[in-house]
Amino acid sequence: MTGTSDTRSADGAAHGPRPGRLHRLMRFLPLVAPVLLWTVPCWLLLHAGQHWPLPIALSGTALFALGLIGMPLAMVRGHGRRQQDRAAIVGDTLLGAVWVLFTWSVLLGALLRPALAVTGVGDGQDRARGVTWAVIGTSAALLAWGYAEARRVPRVRRLDVLLPRLGAGLDGTRVVLVTDTHYGPLDRARWSARVCDTVNTLRADLVCHTGDIADGTAERRRAQAAPLGTVRATRARVYVTGNHEYYSEAQGWVDLMDELGWEPLRNRHLLLERGGDTLVVAGVDDVTAESSGLAGHRAHLAGALRGADPDHPVLLLAHQPAFVDRAAAGGVDLQLSGHTHGGQIWPFHYLVRLDQPAVAGLSRHGARTLLYTSRGTGFWGPPFRVFAPSEITLLVLRSPRRTPSP
Repeated sequence: MTGTSDTRSADGAAHGPRPGRLHRLMRFLPLVAPVLLWTVPCWLLLHAGQHWPLPIALSGTALFALGLIGMPLAMVRGHGRRQQDRAAIVGDTLLGAVWVLFTWSVLLGALLRPALAVTGVGDGQDRARGVTWAVIGTSAALLAWGYAEARRVPRVRRLDVLLPRLGAGLDGTRVVLVTDTHYGPLDRARWSARVCDTVNTLRADLVCHTGDIADGTAERRRAQAAPLGTVRATRARVYVTGNHEYYSEAQGWVDLMDELGWEPLRNRHLLLERGGDTLVVAGVDDVTAESSGLAGHRAHLAGALRGADPDHPVLLLAHQPAFVDRAAAGGVDLQLSGHTHGGQIWPFHYLVRLDQPAVAGLSRHGARTLLYTSRGTGFWGPPFRVFAPSEITLLVLRSPRRTPSP
């Protein structure tokens, strides 16, 4: 592995991050979302024809009101200036739970009630109460399953990726991708060690981490991140920043990853050479880096590729799939990204799709560029994954010029 670097080049500023539709929508969500998330299921489960006894109706309404008040307060205390981990756990858990409850209150209310009416099951009150119990049962089951999914070591997803410009000498190169580990308020040091043990079974040539290591500073989450130092690769371990690093002193994370033996690809590249062929392995800072105010932090593809032979294929690490437009314009062969979590809790992926060109898996962009978007290795915030399983990804790079197996 040989390397070149250019982390502070000034050109390319015109390609700074542009706020997407989801980012604009997010400005209003903190005000509107909690009210909708708590009042809609409260109405649909308690006051839409169920005619519950007064004590049940009052106590249920009080619980929803407590959630409406308590969740935002816990989120502010947990993720604001105070950074109180216990408050973050409470707020995040309530957020995930009410999202599931909201989703299935609406869905089952819209689908199950008419179905019961058409089939003539019970009277109006019986149908309304039946839907309430169905929502509660479905939500409880999904939350229990989603919690187990979020906390387990991710399954390994394996796939071959054909790169037309890859030389035969590099055919079979094994690239392992971990991303969005999001070490945070819930201590996951043992989980982290088990993830790294799993990565080490994959005999990787190159291991990549495409950002969002943690929620919190490197000093605060060091114990959870420390197992990353045990990861093995025959050629290199490379890392790029995600947007969450820029909420938590990004330079500290760059320094810690360097200390743990990972190569931070901050708008620079390395060369992976084998059998007379070369692969350019490049990385850029997250697109939110420039607005962070940190000197030298920006997403700068031209700097990352400066000095690279344009005839060599390029593997690019960029945290957000949205960077793929610039990657395609720059002639990148394969971009590896995370950020989306695959939506994490269904059906949130529909909102993610407003802001990103891909939510999960392999996709093509332009004439040459492939994008692989990981669903992420950890989870952010709510400790649940519903219909969006986490993953450790093994990509085996294939050349069209490889020697066929006998």
